[in-house]
Amino acid sequence: MITPIATRLTRGQDLKLELQKLVTKHNVAAGSIASCVGCVSQLNIRLANANHTKLIQAPFEIVSVMATLTPNHQHVHISLADENGDVIGGHLLEGTIIATTAELILHRYDTLTFSREYDDSTGYTELTISDNPQ
Repeated sequence: MITPIATRLTRGQDLKLELQKLVTKHNVAAGSIASCVGCVSQLNIRLANANHTKLIQAPFEIVSVMATLTPNHQHVHISLADENGDVIGGHLLEGTIIATTAELILHRYDTLTFSREYDDSTGYTELTISDNPQ
């Protein structure tokens, strides 16, 4: 069963922190982001293959947000467009601040549990999926 969880974030809220709060509040053992529409005034991301972060204070429209959500880790990628329509994207970090609003919809998968375990072949913690019988 899929349970939708919807909220509206407002000016000054941190997108990553609010997402973490929703996962905890709604006991999301396995989830994803179905939709996120809005804008940010500050962006904090880690780019592909980078060990550093990119913090930009400028207006951006949220183009896409994709994630796998576990109780202990939210793996979130975000794409945003600037005032010229140029797109930037990467791994969402704390410090991405809502400008006016963000309409956020999560899906909770009630029959699954997501977790992350270290994978020797990649050198990262990777998604593991197990059944969660009702």
